[in-house]
Amino acid sequence: MSRYSVVVVGGGISGLAAAWELSGGADGPHDATPRVELIESGERLGGSLATTTFADRTVDLGPDGFLARRPEATALVGELGWADRLEPIGASGASLWLRGALHEIPSGLALGVPTSYDAVAAMRGLSWRARVAARRDQFLPRRLEVGEDASIGAIVRRKLGAELAYQFVEPMVGGIQAGRIDDLSAKSIFPLLLEAARRGGSLMKAMRPVAPAGSPGPGATPLFYSLLDGMGSLPVELARQLVQRGVVIRRSTSVTALRRVESTHRFEVDTDTTTTPANVVVVATPAGVAARLTGSFDPDLAALGTIPSAGAAMVTLVFSRAALRLPEHGTGVLVPLATPWRAGGSMLVTALTFLDRKWAHLHRDEDVILRAHVGRIDDRRFEEFDDDALVARVVEEVRLILASTGDPLATMVQRWPEGLPQYYVGHDRLVGAAKAAASRAGIELAGSTYDGVGIPASIGSGRRAGASALARLA
Repeated sequence: MSRYSVVVVGGGISGLAAAWELSGGADGPHDATPRVELIESGERLGGSLATTTFADRTVDLGPDGFLARRPEATALVGELGWADRLEPIGASGASLWLRGALHEIPSGLALGVPTSYDAVAAMRGLSWRARVAARRDQFLPRRLEVGEDASIGAIVRRKLGAELAYQFVEPMVGGIQAGRIDDLSAKSIFPLLLEAARRGGSLMKAMRPVAPAGSPGPGATPLFYSLLDGMGSLPVELARQLVQRGVVIRRSTSVTALRRVESTHRFEVDTDTTTTPANVVVVATPAGVAARLTGSFDPDLAALGTIPSAGAAMVTLVFSRAALRLPEHGTGVLVPLATPWRAGGSMLVTALTFLDRKWAHLHRDEDVILRAHVGRIDDRRFEEFDDDALVARVVEEVRLILASTGDPLATMVQRWPEGLPQYYVGHDRLVGAAKAAASRAGIELAGSTYDGVGIPASIGSGRRAGASALARLA
């Protein structure tokens, strides 16, 4: 019998993880391992996981770490033999820019949701209305009926009031997703919040078991990990080992069509110059590309094209250490949306990350390296600026937030025009229908569109798709 063939479309971390699982996972290839071919439209693999050399450091251009308590990323790093390259986060906590001043965010929050009145009362910069809303939730909570799904914003606004929703929760949850909490699905993004709302009573009390216990003690698992050579080193090493396993990797090659055929192979995968037969196809692309390639098989697959994606940009800056007044604690600053800017309108920066506080390998005694994040699903103003103008605007805002007295020593702009899929209310139904349609067609779906936007979630999505493809072949 001829060897089975599986084609993976898309060379981001999900596609690479799918290829890893297809080629044997932790155990490596064996006699029944299929032929695996991965096709990526760009020259570089890894999607947003990429690094560059900047200011005498290896700096990530996209995500710079991952949640350590989810097992998917740490497991894959271990299987690659890279466990000794994991680097724990070097600090915890953050500050919030409120009413023209920095305020340290209290502990005891669950993704920005306060879990006690004391946490709210300790936070300067909030109005008396926010404190009254928190006290009301603790002693006389508002009733809220939630159905199968609800937006994060609808739950938090009803239970805790608009100020806590938009000043506490949106900077954190909205920042992670690059979206708006009034649109984002609690069921898909924050299911524990939806469960807490369904239980009724005080939302803060119901969320207490969800809140982290604080900084982990000696020997405990850290909250986040990175890699000593940056997260962009992960797809490079993964691709190297996949090639050693016999996986065929084709870069700078776009898939033009997936066609079902009546033969020993179920599909033919077309590019401009080749056709590859495949028993199973794993589609690990952004939602719009997946819809284009698979939409003719089923309307529920075509519906993937309706999922919006948010763009963003990151401006990395190096300052003399003496030129900044950093908060005493924490790895960054969150800036609520619609925070007024002195020249009119609202601030462009949504968050600052102190990279050399987060990761020890980036620390230098003489300078500070930080990253400013700009852009949300409904704020694409950064696209109106060229790189020089964007840097100039961001530097002005950094000077305000951190009382900077000098110019940056080095700057870098990285734009991600379509970075993060938006999980709107009802996202789980749309994705469930698409996965069912894909399964009927003999296709596996993987990527940040379906199972979460973080690195561990994307790796897990790819590996599950690979495992499901192997089960089909069996």
